[in-house]
Amino acid sequence: MARTDIARDRLRLPPASMGPRAGQAVAAVALSVSPVCIELSGADAGTASVYRCLLALPVLVLLVVPEYRREGPPPRRQLMYGLVGGVLFAGDMLLWTEAITEVGAGLSTVLVNVQVVLVPLLAWLVDRERVPGRFLLWLPVLVVGVVLTGGLFEQGASGDDPAAGTIHAILAALSYSGFLFLLRRGGFQGHVRTTYTAVVVSATVASALGGWAWGAFDPTPSGTALAWLALAALTSGIIGWLMVAVYSPRLPSHVGAVLLLLTPVGALVLGAVVLDERPTLAQWAGCALILVSAYATVIGRRGAPDQDAPQDR
Repeated sequence: MARTDIARDRLRLPPASMGPRAGQAVAAVALSVSPVCIELSGADAGTASVYRCLLALPVLVLLVVPEYRREGPPPRRQLMYGLVGGVLFAGDMLLWTEAITEVGAGLSTVLVNVQVVLVPLLAWLVDRERVPGRFLLWLPVLVVGVVLTGGLFEQGASGDDPAAGTIHAILAALSYSGFLFLLRRGGFQGHVRTTYTAVVVSATVASALGGWAWGAFDPTPSGTALAWLALAALTSGIIGWLMVAVYSPRLPSHVGAVLLLLTPVGALVLGAVVLDERPTLAQWAGCALILVSAYATVIGRRGAPDQDAPQDR
């Protein structure tokens, strides 16, 4: 799709409840709650992946009905974006969770967050979207911030199979970046809720099959686990990713990718507060670098409005 086609398609998006940058930032913070909930649930990778999607579906279906009545069925291409994006999302959830045990949380977190490079790269290659110099200037600082926040220097490759874990983390990063790119692209023509619900349906099925094949799926988790996974479904499936689906098409790809780095920052803070974890000074420094870099990259020139008109891209 050419850049002019994308600009024309975006004019069909319905009004949003807040500015796109603010909406994407709120979404990233909401997503940071999910890792803590999954940790407290004690669920396997497949179980957590399936139920955090499955428990969100009833609410999403209710949200889809008025959109479907108003706009009719979405184009077939949009549904395909959703279905393929859901498979990639499931792959990211399963592969990243597996990589944590194999290579450690630090390296796996760093590798999966290379989306901040891959998503703008995909947008440039496929949509010919311009990448501004400001982003390229601050990108090394963002990467250093991600490395420090992940605790890589303290933890290193601390898992039981670093070689396999590195491969799984890289595959998770590719899956995550592809999912974000398709989620964003699937919202260019409206029908955002319908397309996103297709993502969640596809991710539920793919997570169940992948978890079963990997031996990491329990169809009958405990009530306590279900309660925490329900909270994860609310914060990520119903609020977080739905808001990303709504607001990311309204933003340049690099801005959306940078704002999603608030998720590991929020997860680190919540881990310290809720799980009594003790982040190191280097990890806090990494958070500060991400926040400073995100502000410098996203805010842009002084006085710029919180909108990203397609014709300016």
